[in-house]
Amino acid sequence: MTSKARIALIGTATLLLGSAFVVATRAGDGPRDGQGFGRGGSEIQRGLALSPVKLNLHGKNRDLVALGSYIVNAQGGCNDCHSCPSYEPGHSPYTGGDGAIDAEHFLAGGVPFGPFVSRNLTPDDSGRPAGLSLDEFMSALRTGHDPDNPGELLQVMPWPIYGKMTDRDLKAVYEYLSAIPHAESGTECGGGGE
Repeated sequence: MTSKARIALIGTATLLLGSAFVVATRAGDGPRDGQGFGRGGSEIQRGLALSPVKLNLHGKNRDLVALGSYIVNAQGGCNDCHSCPSYEPGHSPYTGGDGAIDAEHFLAGGVPFGPFVSRNLTPDDSGRPAGLSLDEFMSALRTGHDPDNPGELLQVMPWPIYGKMTDRDLKAVYEYLSAIPHAESGTECGGGGE
């Protein structure tokens, strides 16, 4: 083989390997983390895997639900304030447990914060998360105005931070909350469910 042919062959092989790496990286097929997810990979895949409850995807955008799950369960920490109790008995990561979420009371509210009690975010009888329309939900997260108490601001909810999310992200959270089952708060927190 001539040196020109070798150079051409090496150049072609390098181009093919580089293309394969780009495609694999974009597909999330790169190096895996300890949970089997590609580092920097798909929020959609991770969101579906992270949901601690069975999802009702009928009539819903699967990818939007999955993105909402990723935001709620991997970024937003919603379970910590909106589930009572947050973890299955003996599973709290703060006492050495594996962090298994209490699916029975998932996002059903009832956690007291002084005079305030976290709201039940699960769908009502009409399927609306926390009983709110998408516009009401987005407004509450953008402005902090309490939909149940006009003129008052949500005092514990970190709406000044969550309100900076994109419209798509907020819609994804709403879509996820509409796909989870209705639940009632447990009694261990002493706040009752709203």
